[in-house]
Amino acid sequence: MQQPLTEGIYYILLALYEPRHGYGIMQIVEEWSAGRVKLGAGTTYGALKNLQDKKYIETLAGEERKKEYVITPLGKEVVEMEVARLKELYDNGQKLIEAKGNK
Repeated sequence: MQQPLTEGIYYILLALYEPRHGYGIMQIVEEWSAGRVKLGAGTTYGALKNLQDKKYIETLAGEERKKEYVITPLGKEVVEMEVARLKELYDNGQKLIEAKGNK
C-alpha cells in the first residue's frame, strides 16, 4: 500500500505535470497554496532527489545549470492514488459532519 504523501511532496508532484526547475516549483506551490506552503531550497532539492530515486520524476535533457524536472507515469499513478485517498477522507468527513449537524 502506498504511504500518504506529505503536502510538500504532493504539491511538487502536481507542479511537475509541466516541466519546471526547482525555483519554479517553489513559486507555483506557494501560489497554489495562497502562501500557506513555502518550500525552501534545501527542502525542494532534497525532495527532488528523493523523487528521482523513486522514479516518480525525471530530469529533462538540457542545460545542466537549470535542470528541469517532469513527472513520470509512475509518479502520476502515485498522485492519482493520493487524490483518491484524499477524496475518501473528505467524503467520509463530509458525510459525518452532515449527519451529526442535523441532530
